[in-house]
Amino acid sequence: MARSAIAPRLRRRAADAPRVTRGAQPVVRLDRLIHERMRLGIVSALAVNDRLSFSELKQLMKTTDGNLSVHARKLEEARYVSCLKSFDGRVPRTQYRLTETGRRALERYLDHMEALIRTMRDR
Repeated sequence: MARSAIAPRLRRRAADAPRVTRGAQPVVRLDRLIHERMRLGIVSALAVNDRLSFSELKQLMKTTDGNLSVHARKLEEARYVSCLKSFDGRVPRTQYRLTETGRRALERYLDHMEALIRTMRDR
């Protein structure tokens, strides 16, 4: 396998490592893939909708075709979202769904953020 094909998988595994201990306090690593604003928006929108079309996501996120495509592709590569492309006559249709992997990643991310909020409020 080419080096470029291996590197993203290694980064994902490192990002998935749940905890690193620093002193007596465990430090939880953020899922950098979801933490980016646009990708968090996409995953969150798909978490509360069974599926959304490319146009619906574009409108919800108030973004351009290119920007949405780039971020959606990153989520697809991580298997956080699935993409179904079809045609309605001659009109292309693209539908996105949150995968079970994506749902678990979002739950871990939200748990992490809740823990950070609790820790800061308890200080």
